[in-house]
Amino acid sequence: MDHSPPSPRIELAIEGMSCAACAARLEKQLNKTPGVRDARVNFATERASLTATPQITLQTLAEVVAKAGFTATPIAQPAPARHGREAFELAAAFALALPLWAGMVWPLPAWVALALASLAQIWLAARFYRGAYAALRAGGADMDVLIALGTSAAYGLSLHDFLTTGPLYFDSAVSIIAFIRLGKFLETRIKRQTASALTSLKSLAPAIAHLPGGADIAAAALCPGQTIEIRPAERIPADGVITQGRALIDESLLTGESRPLAKSPGDPLLTGALNLDGLLQLRVTAPPGEHFIDHLARLVADAQAAKPPFQRLADRLAAWFVPSVLLLSGLTFAGWWLHGATPAHALIVAVSVLVIACPCALGLATPAAILAATLAAAKRGIVLREPAALERAAKIDTMVLDKTGTLTSGALTLATTECFGIPEPEALTLAAALAAANPHPLGRALARPDMPAPPDFTLIPGQGVRATIGGVPYLLGSARLIPHAPARPGATYLARENGPVLAAFTFTDTLRPHVPATLARLKTMGITPLILTGDTESATRALGLDAAIIASASPEQKLAAIRALQAQGHAVAMLGDGINDLAALAGADLSLSLATATDAAQDSAALLLLRPDPALAAEALSLARAAWRVLWQGLAWALIYNIIALPAAALGLLSPGLAAAAMAASSLSVLGNALRLRH
Repeated sequence: MDHSPPSPRIELAIEGMSCAACAARLEKQLNKTPGVRDARVNFATERASLTATPQITLQTLAEVVAKAGFTATPIAQPAPARHGREAFELAAAFALALPLWAGMVWPLPAWVALALASLAQIWLAARFYRGAYAALRAGGADMDVLIALGTSAAYGLSLHDFLTTGPLYFDSAVSIIAFIRLGKFLETRIKRQTASALTSLKSLAPAIAHLPGGADIAAAALCPGQTIEIRPAERIPADGVITQGRALIDESLLTGESRPLAKSPGDPLLTGALNLDGLLQLRVTAPPGEHFIDHLARLVADAQAAKPPFQRLADRLAAWFVPSVLLLSGLTFAGWWLHGATPAHALIVAVSVLVIACPCALGLATPAAILAATLAAAKRGIVLREPAALERAAKIDTMVLDKTGTLTSGALTLATTECFGIPEPEALTLAAALAAANPHPLGRALARPDMPAPPDFTLIPGQGVRATIGGVPYLLGSARLIPHAPARPGATYLARENGPVLAAFTFTDTLRPHVPATLARLKTMGITPLILTGDTESATRALGLDAAIIASASPEQKLAAIRALQAQGHAVAMLGDGINDLAALAGADLSLSLATATDAAQDSAALLLLRPDPALAAEALSLARAAWRVLWQGLAWALIYNIIALPAAALGLLSPGLAAAAMAASSLSVLGNALRLRH
């Protein structure tokens, strides 16, 4: 048995990655580091997520990252502000390139072209040389190697021709730098805008909380059991339960619920929710770092850091892509030269091959789609806990739904009371006393707050309760507990033990809003809904829902029903909320759970719905399908782009400058396509 201490999760912001091959190389280096157990580097989010032994230090990790050619900053610390410098250097690159482009029409003195290109090469291309050196030192090759080789070849050839009065290609050398810089600047800006949604989510939690009486305290210092005051127009600084006051609460940024909710004493509140109009006192229920918003942020971050199988395939392709392109570039040079081209022309064509073939688009396609889908889902009140769930969700053709607590609120209310030789008030009083000891929803529907449980009672699992009241033993439960009771569908009976039946009670459950519309939407999506419940068929059919029903199902029977559907070739999703749904959730191809569900049900779910609204299940499947399409569109675009562009460059149809612009456009098109999911 492993008795080693648990591994802490470390999150690092990574500066300096230029393509997916960079992320793959850094991930390999981190995983080779003693003490690191599982490192994942995400190029799209520019983050590294890893587990390590408690002995490993951030300094050690920073040194490993620096050796690979990048900069690491703990997520808890602000990342260095580089965007302003990048914008300045981008403007400088185009300022140096414009005179050279104009020189194609109005020739520049050769020494002016040399000066402009040299400045760009020494100053603005330095980052490519540093990255290329780090990649080669680590035994790999990435985009920086391609760009450094390409721009050096164009500049070196032009410098040679400058000294021998041959044709100059300084414009190509500077164009490569300018367009690559433009593409990376826009790419970084888009990625930062997308990732900022997670930062905005965590920023909803106020830093300061008010104690009753007016004193302030840091929200990070609050402990469970403390009472704080929430004033109108303020956000909730900690998860808790209202002890005094009433107010309308806006939870739209947390759960996607568009309408403010009325809250009163006893109701829970979530960190980051907005108090619209009331003065509240709140008893804190969670320690710092364990509030709802912290869990949500961790779930979103974990989903972004995780790599599904198709992403690992893309990473492997990107890692092999650069060496293959280097070989292709060399063959292009040799082919043109052997067929009579001048060495200068052959070299320029080879440079175009180097520049056009950056694997950025290939590496960005999957993480960009997952990132956009994760944030789009969170905006709607859906947490995507497993990126691989996108693939499974796209194939779902059957949706199995639990009834009580999922399609219905689970808060049963008394519908009818039928008495047999006893006044109704007396029957209700006796039933309330017996129900006070029964945790079942039916018991809660009969219980009264002012009625204590009898001192001696026995809970009979699956049947009811027995207790003595006033020296008389009574039973409250189903027909299995009281077999001589008159037949009443779905009734609960009150009887004297070994005596007559005194009353029969029936109950009703409230259907959650949007359930009929949800079932209809599933059908329009080509998904067959099936209600799978442990309740009786009569109680389920009384809801009037247009769906097939399997009733009175035990946990084992629920799992067996799902297995039977899968054996028939169906891809099955399960939406459930209780412990009795755990086996079915685990056996389904895709598991969904409500945030109001038991902790065990939430933990087993690949998709977590933050509002108790089954409509989110259809929304989640629709979004997952869209994300899966976008993901494959991105991969297809990246591959088709290279299939077309590489031969075009090798045939001499693209200049180095045009190749650089096309490479940047390919990455931006993949990112732009993924960002459609946000809307």
